[in-house]
Amino acid sequence: MDNNRDQAPIEEEQPGEDVVIPVIEEELVAGAVPVKTGSVRVDKHVERRIRTVETPLLHEEVEVRRVAVNRVITESPGVRKNGDVTIIPVVEEKLVITKQLVLREEIHLIRRRTKDRAVQDVTLEREWAEVHRLDATGRVIGSRALDRAPKSVLSRQRPDQRKKP
Repeated sequence: MDNNRDQAPIEEEQPGEDVVIPVIEEELVAGAVPVKTGSVRVDKHVERRIRTVETPLLHEEVEVRRVAVNRVITESPGVRKNGDVTIIPVVEEKLVITKQLVLREEIHLIRRRTKDRAVQDVTLEREWAEVHRLDATGRVIGSRALDRAPKSVLSRQRPDQRKKP
């Protein structure tokens, strides 16, 4: 091999002159360029189903019963309760040689509670997602259902779309 070929010719050195030898260094800059190799698409589905639910309903009735008393009293009694019965006194003044307060009647309000069952149809919804992996051109190359798709949806898929075990 000839080592002199890559070197510049060296002139003869004059006494008292400096010789300059150039030093060369190469540098390398490395980088990356993003290249699209694929992507994903997520489809979200809503399943609606009707369920029958039974809920308790509270129903309250009030019976009004008039009870005759016709008793002379000295002062008007107030409203009072006796269990589920509310008693409202009704008084009147009667003109007698002397004035007397007579309890003519009482109104008894009786509260009765009944519990019934009501049946009605309600619509429930459940969402699930399906993730499709796409290649660089946008074609589907793989799919995966999240939160398990209902069997009715899976049965509507083409055989090539179904997930293989």
